[in-house]
Amino acid sequence: MKISVIGAGAMGGATVEGLIKGQHFKNEDITVSDPNRAVTEKFAKMGVAVTTDNKLAADVADIVCVVVKPWLVEPVLKDIRSMLNPHKQLLIVIAAGVSSASITEWLGEQCPPLFLVIPNIAIAEMASMTFVVPVGASDGQIDTVVGIFNEMGNTLITDEKHLAAGTTLASCGIAYAMRYIRAASEGGVELGFKADDAKKIVMQTMKGAVELLEASGLHPEAAIDLVTTPGGVTIKGLNEMEHAGFTSSVIRGLKAGLK
Repeated sequence: MKISVIGAGAMGGATVEGLIKGQHFKNEDITVSDPNRAVTEKFAKMGVAVTTDNKLAADVADIVCVVVKPWLVEPVLKDIRSMLNPHKQLLIVIAAGVSSASITEWLGEQCPPLFLVIPNIAIAEMASMTFVVPVGASDGQIDTVVGIFNEMGNTLITDEKHLAAGTTLASCGIAYAMRYIRAASEGGVELGFKADDAKKIVMQTMKGAVELLEASGLHPEAAIDLVTTPGGVTIKGLNEMEHAGFTSSVIRGLKAGLK
């Protein structure tokens, strides 16, 4: 099986890096199409086939993955439309806010079974939270695509109306998590740690929180109760954050991503 990734910017490049680290494809079975020479040279050194011709990339693949800015999806798809085979290929589109109705309209009868996919940039480290919306795909085709993305993290099959919510919660959400790391690291510096040490402490603490929740299955609030004692420093710190609107700010930020 061969896959082509058209567009290797931040998200596309991260996706290619995940594919390279995975076991579904040999490097030589991955094709990257991008106009940026530095990008193609980078992946060529990894043994990946590279080109600047999107049509060529679409022609050689069993799975065509278009990962470009939303406003570029239409011209890219129309450019490669003549190379698509709806009977032999699968099409993955990774672009926020582009509807399946628009894609099927642009491609017409040339539209292969379609998957709207939203990962996050942790896909490069095999740790993405990825949302998949199948459109006109069989169970076997769904299993194929989900299997590819499951190898690069966790995958949730959802419907199209929830894709925007998934985007703000996980794709944008990784930036929100990083903003907390930055804020807590700055607080660590004020507490007396060197900047690099503070960041290391915060990152390990977040990793530990995630692993504890995964292992125990506890609701976050139940896990918090395990480390808060009456009159203790933890509850004082949590209450100060809530007085400043911590939970409300997070929710408002997530909802803002839907606008």
